[in-house]
Parts: sequence; C-alpha cells; structure tokens
Amino acid sequence: MSAAEARLAELGLTLPGVAAPLAAYVPAVRSGSYVFTAGQLPLVDGKLPLTGKVGAEVTAEEAKELARTAALNGLAAVKSVIGDLDRLKRVVKVTGFVASAPDFTGQPGVVNGASELLGEILGEAGIHARSAVGVAVLPLDAPVEIELQVEVQD
Repeated sequence: MSAAEARLAELGLTLPGVAAPLAAYVPAVRSGSYVFTAGQLPLVDGKLPLTGKVGAEVTAEEAKELARTAALNGLAAVKSVIGDLDRLKRVVKVTGFVASAPDFTGQPGVVNGASELLGEILGEAGIHARSAVGVAVLPLDAPVEIELQVEVQD
C-alpha cells in the first residue's frame, strides 16, 4: 500500500476504481513527467449522487463534497497510469468546473473540496495552482467536474 493510500485509509477513504469514460477519451494520459486527467465527475459506483446547478438544486456544501469525490476519482485515474501513488511527486494544477445557477459566485469555495482533499492526502505535494470556473451545464447534469495535472517520478 502506498503512503497516499495509507493516508486515505487514515481518513476513512478508499481509492475507487477508475470511472469508465462517457465518450471517446481515456481517463488519464502520461506525457513525460506529467499526467493529465480527463474531467472527473463525482461518480460513486458509476452514478451521480446529486445532479443540478449549484446555488439552485445543489447547495454549495453539497457541491464541495462532490468536488472531494471527483478529486478522489482523479487520483484513481492517475494511479491507473503510474501504478503507484507514491510515484506522484506533486499536484501541479487543479481545474474545477462548477455548474452554477446564474447568481451563484461561490465556485472557489466549491472547488476547495478538491484542493483540501489533495492537501489532506498528499501534504505539501498536494498544494497546487488552480482555476475554479462557473459553467452553464456539465455532462450528465453533474454539479462539478475536476481535472488534475500532476508531476510524477520515474
């Protein structure tokens, strides 16, 4: 078990299986020392626990939890490419998309769910640059979608 997975266990979490792609793409790609994930939805056992717009059908707190789930799915996608999360050197960037009601402006707080989880699991290696973007709609009417860019060691 990697140190990251041991930390997950301490937090009462487990790394899920890699979510199956919804279209013509792969969950993650390695290029040189970097791994780029596809957008990760907060799927749990292949299903979205909540759907809708944040600030309307979904609260900011619910969306923050969904961002944590999406980040966990992102780590699973990274592991599928590198084999062992101990090879993850650092999270370089997180991009968070939040399906937002027209008047919702709390996207940074929602994406904090992903950022905070990565810090809890990876410590200093989880500190990253980030974008938090409000969008009109996401696949399957998901409230959030998270992309990871990570640096890995050989």
